[in-house]
Amino acid sequence: MGPKGDRVTADLERRRLALVVEYDGSRYHGFQFQANASSIQAELEHGIYLMTGQVVRVAGSGRTDTGVHAMGQVVAFSIESTHAPHTFVNGLNHHLSNDIAIQSAWQVPMSFDPRREATSRTYRYTILNRASPSPILSRFVHIIARFLDTPSMAKASQALNGIHDFASFSGPVPNSKSTTRKIHKAEVFRNGDIVTFEVEATAFLPQQMRRMTGALVEVGLHKVPIEYLVNLILNPQLGAASEVLPPQGLCLITVNY
Repeated sequence: MGPKGDRVTADLERRRLALVVEYDGSRYHGFQFQANASSIQAELEHGIYLMTGQVVRVAGSGRTDTGVHAMGQVVAFSIESTHAPHTFVNGLNHHLSNDIAIQSAWQVPMSFDPRREATSRTYRYTILNRASPSPILSRFVHIIARFLDTPSMAKASQALNGIHDFASFSGPVPNSKSTTRKIHKAEVFRNGDIVTFEVEATAFLPQQMRRMTGALVEVGLHKVPIEYLVNLILNPQLGAASEVLPPQGLCLITVNY
């Protein structure tokens, strides 16, 4: 997304701002506010209050789960302010803890909804494929000691592309909610000991990335054939892909508009 006007008057005006937020989700119970647990949304709202003295409600482009990270989460809120958008970058970073940072800010139309107006999102799951742990990377990767056959994983991942019923890769959803999604691109690649699964899709179901990665890992460990993913798509049953990888390997990379 990009700037949509930075007009500022001398008087307070009601405006809507969008922020790109990066965070280490290790110590948070997801993005969405929870009454008795820490959340990214609550931290952002508190930071805005400390900076401006105003109570606002922050809307996000997606609800990352407990322990999941983001490099490009997009949020929006309405506020009365004369501050230029870039002022909120430095101002909020001063008040936020060091595991949350604002990367950029724009003024957007008052009707802007960061979730409904997003055209796609990209998530990345990162695996450290080696026997020894990594004190430096441990909060951001899932360690698998046995060697993964990444060419087979890459081949299997191509079955995910397109419009499908992804119920097999979903956690619980309301009965009326569709489990059909469109994946624009799914890729598996290796760089040394790092194996990465990256997916761009219109939207994601609960646990979808962690279940899809879990199924690919089973292929990579030769526990199931490459056709396993095809069968899960052709025969959608809620939660059939039962291997749910832990959250620390997952990161929201970008949101497109």
